[in-house]
Amino acid sequence: MTKRVFQVWKGSNKFILGGRLIFGPDARSLPLTLLLIIVPVILFCVFVARHLRHEFSPYNAGYAILVVAILFTIYVLILLFFTSARDPGIVPRNLHPPEEELRYETTVSADGRQTPSVQIPRTKEVMVNGVSVRVKYCDTCMLYRPPRCSHCSICNNCVERFDHHCPWVGQCIGLRNYRYFFMFVSSSTLLCIYIFSMSAIYIKILMNDQQGTVWRAMKESPWSVVLMIYCFIALWFVGGLTAFHLYLISTNQTTYEKLRYRSSHSRSIVYNRGCPNNFLEVFCSKVKPSRNNFRAFIEEEPPRVVTLPSTTRESGEAQDENGPRRQKVEDDLDIAEDLINLSQRCSAEEANNNQPHHTLEIDHERTGSIRTEARHGSWGRRSGSWDVAAATDVRESRSYATAKEGRG
Repeated sequence: MTKRVFQVWKGSNKFILGGRLIFGPDARSLPLTLLLIIVPVILFCVFVARHLRHEFSPYNAGYAILVVAILFTIYVLILLFFTSARDPGIVPRNLHPPEEELRYETTVSADGRQTPSVQIPRTKEVMVNGVSVRVKYCDTCMLYRPPRCSHCSICNNCVERFDHHCPWVGQCIGLRNYRYFFMFVSSSTLLCIYIFSMSAIYIKILMNDQQGTVWRAMKESPWSVVLMIYCFIALWFVGGLTAFHLYLISTNQTTYEKLRYRSSHSRSIVYNRGCPNNFLEVFCSKVKPSRNNFRAFIEEEPPRVVTLPSTTRESGEAQDENGPRRQKVEDDLDIAEDLINLSQRCSAEEANNNQPHHTLEIDHERTGSIRTEARHGSWGRRSGSWDVAAATDVRESRSYATAKEGRG
């Protein structure tokens, strides 16, 4: 059965609704984030906004406070959904390294053997706005990362314009969801300010109605105090994050670039187009479509074979196996036959003359082993341990024949 892309996805992402929604591996933190948003709003609507419905003129104008809180919370949740449930800008992986970047190199070992190898340069230079920028090769995704792209170790994907991985939304923040992330953070900041302000107004109204002190009003509505404390603490996080990203947007930087290349001023000015244009780029540019079709069916690609350049030594060895090596085996067989014939002739002459003289003892078992080793050599084994002994036996045989002729 043919599978879809999301079913064999090599990243750490989680998919729901048949690959229509994509989340990070830590998407389990999303329920916590939802509770931190929804629970305070519910408490605000029940214990604060409900009592403010008739406190403003005209008589029912206070309903707007309740409606605004509900609608604004829904807006924040939609932004959270757009941030965490979409492709942040994942660069599709390659099935094999780019062939146009492969480099064939030959390494020479200690014994002189040449071994071909394939290597890929770790970095290369590309031009961005007239400035040379170095990009790195990703071994996991088998590609050169585009400028401002980085590999997220949590999601195990290369993400375009990688900013950071946010555990609160359970997703990487990159090219396709950075706008929604910033709007989510800034809207959460405004929601905290709104709840804090309305709770403080309600405390003020209680003080005026009862003509009492702040402490008495706080005892009358303790949930207003709890909401004010909660919003004050939350403002330090979401408010500080909003201010930090406003600075990053104004200078066209990412969190990753700011923290990693803080000492490199030249890198920060490569993408800086001026404060107004930087804001227009983030908020007014069209969001690029995803480069991944997670619901597409997989098309199996035939295996690719990379042909390595042959070495001179390998070709020489191939020739030795077919030509000179076979010739060497035939020469070894001829030497063995000569030794046997010479041994038989010497024995016959000694029997006829019956004269004591120096004899040459030739080990027939050794000559037989020579024949056997020579035959085995034709099967691809190199034999050379007995060549010196064979040559010595031939020289001794010749010296014996010369001495016999001299005596004759």
